[in-house]
Formats: sequence, C-alpha cells, structure tokens
Amino acid sequence: MIDLSLLRGVWVDPARRTARAQAGCTLADLDRETQLHGLAAVLGFVSATGIAGLTVGGGFGYLTRRHGWTCDNLVSMEVVTADAEVLRVSADENEDLFWALRGGGGNFGIVTSFEYRLFPVGPEVLGGAIVWRGEDSTMVLDAYREFSAAAPRELTSVAVLRIAPPAPWLPKEIHGKPIAAIFVCHSGKAEAGEAALVPMRKRGYPVADIVTRRPYTQMQGLLDATQPKGRRYYWKSHYLPGIGPEMVQFAVDHAARIPSPHSAILLFHIQGALGELPAGHSPAGNRDAAYVLNIAGSWERPDDDTANVKWARDCFEATRSCSTGGAYINFLTEEEGADRIAASYGRPILDRLAVLKRKYDPGNFFRHTKGVTG
Repeated sequence: MIDLSLLRGVWVDPARRTARAQAGCTLADLDRETQLHGLAAVLGFVSATGIAGLTVGGGFGYLTRRHGWTCDNLVSMEVVTADAEVLRVSADENEDLFWALRGGGGNFGIVTSFEYRLFPVGPEVLGGAIVWRGEDSTMVLDAYREFSAAAPRELTSVAVLRIAPPAPWLPKEIHGKPIAAIFVCHSGKAEAGEAALVPMRKRGYPVADIVTRRPYTQMQGLLDATQPKGRRYYWKSHYLPGIGPEMVQFAVDHAARIPSPHSAILLFHIQGALGELPAGHSPAGNRDAAYVLNIAGSWERPDDDTANVKWARDCFEATRSCSTGGAYINFLTEEEGADRIAASYGRPILDRLAVLKRKYDPGNFFRHTKGVTG
C-alpha cells in the first residue's frame, strides 16, 4: 500500500473554473474549497470518500446526470509510473495514459494530483429525503420509476429500502422498522426543484420530509452516517437500463429479508449526460445505464458475516436478469474475478487497457484485485 493521505492540497482557479487537488483529498476537502467560489466538481455521495479511487474508477454523484462521470470531467493528472517517471497526462500530453486512467483504475501508475473541470453549483441546493413506511415500498418504487424518468437533469435522486435508523428527523414510532426513502438533490433553481418534487410528495402518506434548501456541502455529507468506519461491509452491484415491475418486486422481497439494521438496497439514478459520449470515450463506459443498483450489506459482528453476505449475494443473483450486464468497477469486491472486471469494461476496452498495461507497467508492479493484465 502507498499512503497518500497527507497530500491534501486544493487550488481553485475560479476564472478557468478548474481545481487541482492532491490525491489524498476527500470529497469534503475539494467541495469545501470549490464552494467558496460557488463551484463544484462532479464527485460522489459520501464526503469522506477519497477523490483518487473514486475518479480513476469512474465516479458518480449528484451532478452526474448533468455532467457525466467524474472522470469525464478531468482536465489533467500528475502520474508517477512504475519506473518512477513523473508525467503530466491530459488530452494533449500522454493522451493514451490519460484515456486509461479515466476509469481504468490503479493499474498504470500513482496519480498524485487531479485537475477537475468545475461547474456553478450552490452555495445552496434543494435537497434532503422523503420517507414512507416499509409497507408502501412497492408504491414508492413504482412512483420513483415515473418520477425519476421525468426528472430534469438538475434533479438527481436515490431510492433506498432499509430499516429506519434512530435518526432524530424520523418519528420514533418507525425506528427499527422497514422504510422506503427517496433522497433528492436539485442543483438548479430551487423553485424549479420544488415544482419537480410535487408528484413524489403527493404519493401516499410520507412519515418524514426533510427536503429543504441547504448548503451543497451539507448535502454532500447527508449519507455519511451510513458508512462509519469500523463496520463490516459487503456490496454487490448491477447497472440497470431501467426499473421495471420485476426489479421493483425483487427489491421489495429482498428488503423484507435484510438481516442487519444497517444494510440497504439503493437505486441511484444516473441517466443523462454520460449517455451523450461514445462507449469508448473512457474505460468507465457503461453509458447505456440509467440506474445503479447497490446491494449494501453493513453489520457489526464477525459472527454475522455468513448471513449478511448470503443476503447480498441472493439479492444480486435474483436481480441479475434486470441488469445491463455491466458492472461498476468501484463497487466490485475482492472475490469478484476476471469475468466481472470484463463486465465492467467490455472486451474492446479491456483489450486496449491490456496494451497500455504492457506499455506503462510491463512488470505488473501495480497489482490488485481489480487488476488489468497485459
């Protein structure tokens, strides 16, 4: 392991709308500096996430529907190669390596800094969550399918099925009971966001609604409490072309069997700008996807490993028929082998990555469970 956690510098150029961030930065580090200028990079959903792994694996978040994958919005990178050469890579310099690192993971070198394109966002956005009781899950997901399909690109939403945590903004009578929630972030004009939310707010009888105008930096940290350090985690994931009745039923059925109060089934809406670029634009690819399904197992004790891993795997297998066949490289677990790596990239892209692996790291110095071999 090479620890870059002390490299936390961020330099924002508001005139050019770019930011350079060192590889040890978290999303919170970058957002804090860019929001001083009313700007933001396309990043993820949990503010403690490191920018490096997120970016070289693709990256998606609340701004993806407007601007594509995180890696689609890279301007340049500084990279240390296996033979200790320091390279600047961009569309004009070492462009083959620039292509490979936009989704090809940590196979080709150590990225020590990233230069991102920034976009006007905030400082306030309309965001938060609307929550229903678990018995309304089918109704909520059916409504979510219609709501998200019609949503403007400024509006990103995430559907969540889980057990209600003891959060102060949830009524005490539903703590520990199944819930269905929709997290939303509208990064355009708040009035337009309020209008877009009306159909979802009118469905059924929500038990909580904390959608309000809030700082974008706060929105970026809204899901942080779901990923504390020290828990045991096991994730499985699919890309989905849409959310059909079969997918809704699978999600509801498996949510009813969740063995841990910390686990969840999540549906991230990503359809939009990423589909406007060709499939081979970057290794991140999978530009036919409309949603990301994440089966997020999370629990406390090693004794519960078997039950929680089995639940995630069972849900994954049941929903396989609903998938595009693709996979998000950043959500793969260490047990998933060459077939899932191939599913993440597709054969033409994987072959191209293998050629570049031979060029930049012929000795396979940078090797890990999501490796590309030459």
